[in-house]
Amino acid sequence: MIHYRDAEPHEGATLGGIARATFIETFGHLYNLNDLASFLEKGSDTAQSTELADPALEVRFACAGSTPIGFAKLSGITLPVEPAGPAIELRQLYIFKPWHGQGIAEALMDWVHTRAAARSAQEIWLSVWAENHRARRFYARQGFTEIRPYAFMVGEQADEDILCRKVLK
Repeated sequence: MIHYRDAEPHEGATLGGIARATFIETFGHLYNLNDLASFLEKGSDTAQSTELADPALEVRFACAGSTPIGFAKLSGITLPVEPAGPAIELRQLYIFKPWHGQGIAEALMDWVHTRAAARSAQEIWLSVWAENHRARRFYARQGFTEIRPYAFMVGEQADEDILCRKVLK
């Protein structure tokens, strides 16, 4: 049974561990070790602890028992976009592969929408790797529109991401 909980400010190591592990599981094969190590260092436990101390950043864990198996992270806008009004950014939504297809991503997106409403956001922005067709289909089903390409840096490697926006009612 899956349950959901908000991350606590002291859980930088927990968030850092799952963020790095799910990124490696999903994308690690795409990068040379130097680029991957450089990118993962930006998501160190210390960096995650600093982010969790920021009240403008929120993280929701999906857990199997006491073990986080997925998470969503949202914040104010950090992407190179100019929202038309108040907006939030879905910075990460990752779930370990054995848990895909069980409704966890939808539950995390429900939380994102709830938090967007609480923040009076009129838009949600995110970026998704152009070749991640599964994620792109998921975000399209969630009502996101693909806006334009975006260079997402992993070390020295620039990947083509797509900036996506959902206008909220």
